[in-house]
Amino acid sequence: MKYLYYPGCTLMTKAKELDRYARKALNALDIDFLEVDEWQCCGAVYPQASDEIATRLSSVRALEEAQRKGCDLLTLCSACHHVMKRVNHDMATNKDIQTKVNNYSEFEVPYLGETKVVHFMELLRDVVGFDSVKSRITNPLAGRKLGAYYGCLLLRPGNTMMFDDPENPSVMEDFLRTIGAEPTVYSYRNECCGGYMALDNESLTQNLCHSVLKSASTKGSEGLVTACPLCRYNLDKNATDDSPKIYYFTELLAEALGVKE
Repeated sequence: MKYLYYPGCTLMTKAKELDRYARKALNALDIDFLEVDEWQCCGAVYPQASDEIATRLSSVRALEEAQRKGCDLLTLCSACHHVMKRVNHDMATNKDIQTKVNNYSEFEVPYLGETKVVHFMELLRDVVGFDSVKSRITNPLAGRKLGAYYGCLLLRPGNTMMFDDPENPSVMEDFLRTIGAEPTVYSYRNECCGGYMALDNESLTQNLCHSVLKSASTKGSEGLVTACPLCRYNLDKNATDDSPKIYYFTELLAEALGVKE
């Protein structure tokens, strides 16, 4: 299966490590992929209003390109994945949105939500398989106590995202075991970091991040692992000297595969 890879804006600017190490890992795992042609911002935030069509269009263009090329759409950023998955669900289930988007876009063939949206972590778990990934590990992260930080966008709403159990997820802990680390399970691993509230309510975001970091520290986490650039930004900004270090999961995967610089 070939994958159409959607990097998204932040991975080209503030989160280059998330993208760079993902590409190295994909090559090391012999995953066939190509990048979306002239991709645009996904919209960053899923539009809640059903009559808000314009902010869905860039996501639908990437989804339609994947369908036309016979590919699954591969995402990496938690926010991009969230928006793509929910917009795709709209295109598969909401007749009004289907009609308005296709009338506006004028695709040669109407797009009706046929594309499968796959997060990089789902690719590792469901397609490559963690056992297969483990067989490629040359530099296991033995002795590293790391906590998975899911945040909220990968997991919720559960009936649309279908990424993992939104209340008790396990895929990132399974990933950490695969690369040789010891996962630490702490109570705030699937709580929100504050997200874009950092723009107008800095104190609220600070409190949320402090709760996450403290919760992880009490379980002995030396690092937290995320797939979300905004989560990493908020956690880094509100960390103290004794807080766990924040990593992108792709960086640790590349390190374990022996392809990190």
